[in-house]
Amino acid sequence: MRKRTVLTALALSFSTVATGTGFAASSGASAKGASEQRDGLERFRQQKVGWGECRDKQLARSGTECARVVVPLDYSDPGGRTLEIAISRIKAKAGKDGKARARRGILQTNPGGPGGPGLSMPAELRERLSPEVAAAYDIIGMDHRGVGESTPLDCGRVRATWIRSSGSDRAGFEESVRLARQDARKCAEKYSGSLRHYSTRNIARDVDIVRAVLGERRTSWFGQSYGTVLGATYAQMFPGRVDRLVLDSAPDPAKYGTMRIIQDLGPANEKALDEFAAWAARRHEQYRLGATPAAVRGTVEGLVRRAMAEPVKVGPYRLDGYAALPLLLFDLVVDAHNDERLAEIVRYLLDAADGKPGRPHPYVLDILKTLSDPVGSGRSSGISGQLAVLCADSALPRDPEWYWKAIERSRAGQPVFGPVLNGPLPCAFWKDRSREKPTEINNKVPALQLQATVDTRTPYEEGIGMHRAMRGSVLVTVPARTHAVVVSRPGTCADKAVDDYLLRGALPARDITCRPAA
Repeated sequence: MRKRTVLTALALSFSTVATGTGFAASSGASAKGASEQRDGLERFRQQKVGWGECRDKQLARSGTECARVVVPLDYSDPGGRTLEIAISRIKAKAGKDGKARARRGILQTNPGGPGGPGLSMPAELRERLSPEVAAAYDIIGMDHRGVGESTPLDCGRVRATWIRSSGSDRAGFEESVRLARQDARKCAEKYSGSLRHYSTRNIARDVDIVRAVLGERRTSWFGQSYGTVLGATYAQMFPGRVDRLVLDSAPDPAKYGTMRIIQDLGPANEKALDEFAAWAARRHEQYRLGATPAAVRGTVEGLVRRAMAEPVKVGPYRLDGYAALPLLLFDLVVDAHNDERLAEIVRYLLDAADGKPGRPHPYVLDILKTLSDPVGSGRSSGISGQLAVLCADSALPRDPEWYWKAIERSRAGQPVFGPVLNGPLPCAFWKDRSREKPTEINNKVPALQLQATVDTRTPYEEGIGMHRAMRGSVLVTVPARTHAVVVSRPGTCADKAVDDYLLRGALPARDITCRPAA
């Protein structure tokens, strides 16, 4: 569910790494309550963390420190197998005026996904928060279990993404079924019996271990996209350990783990494509995609059909209409700021399909390289971790005919994205599901929620579902086509709301809507 589709894994090293199941005591033990001491997790909470320089040079230059903690694979068996969880930190610092301010505590983060590497999130978020907020919190990042520098999952040569069109006929659909079954089988063959432990509930428990290890009685939280589900789950499971909770671009938790949360993306992406078509029509002389929104629509839909019939040659690769082009469209319509790039790419692909010479677009080459070599690009590990969480949390229909009927119903209203977002996922054929049901979100924990009006990843109506479930939340609506408001739309009233809340605990008195950008 994160804006970037092609994820870059961060390589880190740590000066002190906890191994095995024997841990040294630390000052963090003082933050433990009596109930915590009787659940068998004391040794995990009391482990010592050694912060050190991150191997990734850019991350290190940002002032980020890195470390690892150890957690149980199965929280019902804390004496069994363990996992290492990679964490990162940017410490609270003085403001731009050089004055030191009172440190409030930790602000744990998640960038979305699931499966999004989170070690760079503190540095990215610090650039968007005010200096006063940066001075008040140690900002903490985490690669959640199975992802990045944490003990990884890698099912082998699975596809780089589950985004794939089933096409216009039964043959394309049957190929989608085959690929989904294949991915599920590869993961089951390699990790049979352990995949059920990669649920959001267990990731929330990992978040709580990190809180305890860092010596904090309570933690604040900033989550984007899937990170809002994780934050809401944490608040439901551990309400007394939540300080301040920011949920940026949320899905409906009642739909999370069902096909409805995927299917809802179809109309949202079609609406975004309509907005792009209107934008491009006003610039027909520049891009020659069509003089009316309907004409631009026809151009894009025609390109998809052409690429299905005959993939477009792009450098050493071939761009097809089943995987590469749907992924490209899905990735770029998410934000209005991408419209110029998308128009350039559609124009380039049309010319390439006609055999006209041209320099391959770097973005297209990046997508095609990732799809052609998911192992070499590092995406086979990233998608394995993403699938493990999604499928541990999900209960999807197992009958392929259910998906075929859903695709057929979607075609008229969703000609581009209907066959993409109604098709079978590997989770439909997943064998190792969690023994716990996803957490039902229904509480009065105070929270600040941010939501864009046109969001192709977490549609606005989905965000309303989270707002209703988090009954103590206040909603800030941002009129924009985007996802992850704080990092993608600086300068809106959401920034002030975040600052006021994280610094002073002051939520807006009521739900508010920001003014549209000029």
